[in-house]
Amino acid sequence: MADTLKVVGQSNPLAATLTDLYTVPASTNFAGAVFISNRSAVLTTFRIAVAPAGAADALQHYIAYDVSIDGNETASFTGLALTATDKIRVYATLATLSFTATGVEVT
Repeated sequence: MADTLKVVGQSNPLAATLTDLYTVPASTNFAGAVFISNRSAVLTTFRIAVAPAGAADALQHYIAYDVSIDGNETASFTGLALTATDKIRVYATLATLSFTATGVEVT
């Protein structure tokens, strides 16, 4: 059976709150991307962290840190490759960002 591309996580986090977006299931690998959409006309910033095995937040986990996103714009981070129990965490300076993780889970 072929693995299917799908949405694995979506979040509209509270402002200035690190939030789990997706946790890779046990015995599974994940390949995919995170898309960020700014739903307001105001510039804001975001962060994305990848925590190996769901580790507590640490500076070395960040693949994006205080990245600016213009109003009414979309950004993406592709090429993510995670293993079982890894977590993607997101943070928005303002509560106007939507995050979507898409990809393929391989067991």
